[in-house]
Amino acid sequence: MAEQPLIDARQEKIISLAAETRFAPNGIVSRTLLRTPTTRTVLFGFSEGQELTEHTSTQHALIQIVTGECEFSLAGKPHPLKAGDVLYMQPNLPHAVKATKQFSMLLILSKPDTN
Repeated sequence: MAEQPLIDARQEKIISLAAETRFAPNGIVSRTLLRTPTTRTVLFGFSEGQELTEHTSTQHALIQIVTGECEFSLAGKPHPLKAGDVLYMQPNLPHAVKATKQFSMLLILSKPDTN
């Protein structure tokens, strides 16, 4: 069963990213904040040293680093990121991420136009 988003798209809501971010020892925690027919917003908490190996997505991705530091590899090229940084990735770009320190990020995925 899919995780129930924290925000109902039919009603306004204010949440605290700091209060909603979860961390697990030696793990990665993701929480879906919002899901609509064309977008999905996910809050991640990475423990130091955790990583997602190289993969791709068919969607546009906008990532905001909320706390901590990480390294994003985009098409094999490393990019260090820290709190306050924003990264955009076009669909199908190979990427990976590693927590160089404990960090949290907000991921916004949007489906490409089909026109």
